[in-house]
Amino acid sequence: MSTQSIENAAASPSSEVSTDPSTDPSATPSTPSAASPSTTVVPPVRLAVDTLAPHINRAMNALDAASREVGLESSLLELVRARASQLNGCAYCVDTHSKDAREAGESERRLYALPVWRETPFFTARERAALELTEAATRLTDGHVGDDVFARAAARFDATELAELIWTITVINAWNRLGAVARPWPLS
Repeated sequence: MSTQSIENAAASPSSEVSTDPSTDPSATPSTPSAASPSTTVVPPVRLAVDTLAPHINRAMNALDAASREVGLESSLLELVRARASQLNGCAYCVDTHSKDAREAGESERRLYALPVWRETPFFTARERAALELTEAATRLTDGHVGDDVFARAAARFDATELAELIWTITVINAWNRLGAVARPWPLS
């Protein structure tokens, strides 16, 4: 993204609005049309942190790649990534990890139930322990991760798996903060 387009995106306080020309022939893609039901709001990229600080982006990508070289089930990891992303309000990451989970065979029903996992019978004890730890680690402003939460996770994961899970939670939280604050990646 060029500096000029970053400045343009940052200078616009409102979201870009697109209208589907196939349903409204008089509309152009950038013309807002409040009356049209096909109008979509496209949040602008705020700051392309990945291209503006490429050396840090490379390090973050390397950390992410290392955090994926684990023995934990990929389905579990995608649930953890999706749940942390929901809690952090990172639209790009919620979209990405929901898609990744579906591509890996996750059911839509479980993905829809993820925000209310405690109230459903759809998740295993191991997944519940991982999701509980994910929520506690993601919501540190609510308080420290309790010994009881940690103990429930330690009862379901061996020490190496628990370390890998904690790294996965840490990395997705870092990505979420980039996405929620800078909004550097557009949804398509």
